[in-house]
Amino acid sequence: MRISTAQLPKPPHGADRVVATGNAVVVLDGASAIESVSIPPGVYADYLGASITAALTARPEAALASILAEAIEAAARSLGLTGEDCPSSTVAMARTTGGQIDLLVLGDSFIFYDTGSGAAVLTDDRLAALGLPEQRKYRERLRAGGGYDPTHRALLRRLQRQQRQHRNRPEGYWIAEKDPAAAGHARTLTLPASTTCWTVLATDGAVNTAQHLGLDDWQAIAHYDPAELARLLQRCHDWEEHTDPGGQRLPRAKRHDDKTIASVRQDGSLGVRAAAVDESAE
Repeated sequence: MRISTAQLPKPPHGADRVVATGNAVVVLDGASAIESVSIPPGVYADYLGASITAALTARPEAALASILAEAIEAAARSLGLTGEDCPSSTVAMARTTGGQIDLLVLGDSFIFYDTGSGAAVLTDDRLAALGLPEQRKYRERLRAGGGYDPTHRALLRRLQRQQRQHRNRPEGYWIAEKDPAAAGHARTLTLPASTTCWTVLATDGAVNTAQHLGLDDWQAIAHYDPAELARLLQRCHDWEEHTDPGGQRLPRAKRHDDKTIASVRQDGSLGVRAAAVDESAE
């Protein structure tokens, strides 16, 4: 398989990460922390990515949920995560093995994949489905022109406190944090490699703005080279910066969320190509 990636901003800025092995790619989105956490989200994503890579290398055909559970436990142990103020991260994984493609999503990242007649998506919308009132309030306020001021940040703090009450609990939502049991609640899918020519893994910061701008032709994006992926992310960033700086047209938690896309093509070759735009999010 051939993997092309782009990230905005470039690590270590931001908290998105991409890791790859010979037959797998993983995209992580460390959750932004308005409420203070014990470890920065980007550091947690680094440790989790390294743990996933080690587990995939040691057990290349193990179930992805098992791989993720092992990695969450290892990262939590290495970082000494024990309290309620732990960092967290979404996880999107794609692996080719034994004539099939295994997909896993935990948290609100996305995997778009080839169906032979177009694109389908695997994602995890359980956090959004909670319908928490502070989420509705901050979006309504942005639409009304309130902007990214101290009142907005106060709303986000209250929202994160509400979300924490539902994190990794039944009837709530599940995300990589300190509890390896969360991996067992991931969304998973297995596809025949013979009929799935491409997949695209992306964080919500990339997907939401691309969809709003009508730039979300994932079948075409799957064949972008790294420079084209980087231009797509930069175009989304520029629109946020210059056209919708206050989040009125596309209400979002912050002006610029981290943006990551990794495209995977099952073309019989093996390689990883990457591009990153070195511009810090605001």
